[in-house]
Amino acid sequence: MSHPSADGRPNTDPSFEIIPIWRNVSPELIAELSGLWAQTGAIADPASAATRGQQAVCIGRDANGAICAVGTAVIRTLPRLRQPMYFYRQFFAPGFRGQRQTVPFFRRACDILQAHEGQLAIPEALGVLVELESALLAARYVHACDPHSGTTFIGYSPRGLQLRVSYFDDARLLAPAMPGRRREGGRSSRE
Repeated sequence: MSHPSADGRPNTDPSFEIIPIWRNVSPELIAELSGLWAQTGAIADPASAATRGQQAVCIGRDANGAICAVGTAVIRTLPRLRQPMYFYRQFFAPGFRGQRQTVPFFRRACDILQAHEGQLAIPEALGVLVELESALLAARYVHACDPHSGTTFIGYSPRGLQLRVSYFDDARLLAPAMPGRRREGGRSSRE
């Protein structure tokens, strides 16, 4: 499936393959992701890298088969929303940034998570939540509703960063969660 790039053109870059791996992450893949994060200085601690690796939704491989991108998600409930969302993070290797892959990769991750939700008897989340850590991206996303990324602005995080959500098709509100709690795997726990 080809998704549009940030400028609306289809992403047909043959040197970049997006591979779904949600809830199917092997120890070998975790080792590969840990190596990428250690090499780039993104996550130096091996235990933290292994935990984040288990949260991988999809990876991007370059023409040589090396991982050059990864999207991860974990269920969180913001006190303001009181609804579970997949808190999503995305990382591109430095040499692969600026190639108009950010939005297609994000949209593919959303598709993967929505397909997963569609298979569940009881929904885990209403959609995908992102915190824009990149000043470049935050400067680009100035509209409350952005049709290219499929996200809607919902406020700022405690760190002062934009929070945006992409709700799943036909998402229905769940019983409100207790403020200050986070749902993980159907259970609530303190944030």
